[in-house]
Amino acid sequence: MSAKVCCMVMRLNIDCNACCRKLRRIILNMKEIETHMIDKPHYQVSVCGRFRPSDVAIKLGRKMKRRVAILDIEEIGEQRDEYHPYSVQEWYN
Repeated sequence: MSAKVCCMVMRLNIDCNACCRKLRRIILNMKEIETHMIDKPHYQVSVCGRFRPSDVAIKLGRKMKRRVAILDIEEIGEQRDEYHPYSVQEWYN
């Protein structure tokens, strides 16, 4: 496993509720993924954790038997505390 925390957005064909449940079950069984979000209307899946993005995309594609496209990868760094997209001060100023 890598030491850096990555956030990755993938495009995956999620047709029905059964596909969504299967995808969720597969993601929950992947130990390297810490958080995830499934955006069914836009066919997107966001995952964050300590992993190599290509390995997760290949593993997800094989288990779902579907094509996976990586849309965005963001490497956050060594610790999770480094990443703050919006600080509280920005909202009040």
